[in-house]
Amino acid sequence: MADFSKHKFGTKAIHAGADADPSTGAIMTPIYQTSTYVQESPGKNKGYGYARGKNPTREALQKNIAALENGKHCLCFSSGMGATDAVMKLLRPGDEVITGDDLYGGSYRMFTKIFENYGIKFHFINLSNADNIKKYVNANTKMIWAETPTNPTMQIIDIEACSTIAKANNILLAVDNTFASPYLQNPLALGADIVMHSVTKYLGGHSDVVMGALIVDDDKLHEQLYFILNSCGANPGPMDCFLVMRGIKTLHLRMERHCFNGKKIAEFLKTHPKIEKIYWPGFTDHPNHAIAKKQMRDFGGMISIVLKDKSIDNTFKLASSFKVFSLAESLGGVESLINHPATMTHASIPKAEREKAGVVDNLLRLSVGVEDVEDLIEDLKQALA
Repeated sequence: MADFSKHKFGTKAIHAGADADPSTGAIMTPIYQTSTYVQESPGKNKGYGYARGKNPTREALQKNIAALENGKHCLCFSSGMGATDAVMKLLRPGDEVITGDDLYGGSYRMFTKIFENYGIKFHFINLSNADNIKKYVNANTKMIWAETPTNPTMQIIDIEACSTIAKANNILLAVDNTFASPYLQNPLALGADIVMHSVTKYLGGHSDVVMGALIVDDDKLHEQLYFILNSCGANPGPMDCFLVMRGIKTLHLRMERHCFNGKKIAEFLKTHPKIEKIYWPGFTDHPNHAIAKKQMRDFGGMISIVLKDKSIDNTFKLASSFKVFSLAESLGGVESLINHPATMTHASIPKAEREKAGVVDNLLRLSVGVEDVEDLIEDLKQALA
């Protein structure tokens, strides 16, 4: 297999992990739609025994994603939450996790409704100042779980600063890199131990696959996570892996357009008379903008806005009045989406906790797609009129 690890991002996106099929010369990785593999004799096989453990299509995708994150190992899961679940299963009763107060609702639900029941304690704090972490570190602290940018208020977390604290205290640092994608940010290079992606989003990029991924450099950590994946079975199917590999081939092109469109729309919305606040890390007055500029290559296509009109009914009405933007959960696809976090992605977080983190009823989250930006701005104008 050719080594593309030293090549630039676009070349890796297209070629890493994607050798021509040796039996036919097919340039696209075949879909190995099989549940089992013939063995020459008991226990003697060609590296594949049962598809829950390994599948050639999945392995090609894993090599591709690892190359994009400049990591040694990648494991793919049936969803982003499946990947997050595997990371939490590294912990034991009595362990403690420090995480953000502005967190994807599904992660918050898993942490509080599933893993707290098994004796794991979570501290939900403001991670935008890494020094806050030090107040919560104790002998039981085993992990820092950080999103950056956060969902949905786009908090920027200093990954290097978190890593310094984690390494000084022998704590794992896991970073949810979904909003940035590997094109904009590579947490392993900044000191993270684990990178998680909801592959469903920018990596897949076409709103047709649900998948997750973990990327690590450490061999032992990879071995532990693979054991969890194989034992618990949250593996993706080969067709989904094929679709993600196809999506990744245009990741660099899509991200350039997401960033371009995101900047134009953020600038349009910043001075709009009906908007009270806008969250987009590309603005110089965005909290931790300097850190975003340092650890990201651009600022992405995710934007959140808070309307001056605090009426939830009027917020619902506005959210339902778009013609190009679609009202839907998820993000990172080629099509532009608008989302109401308080009742959609973050509905599982208690209202008081949501509002403390800035996720108010009059906040809307935009996933800016790759359509013609003039059409998107016109759609925003008519909806906000």
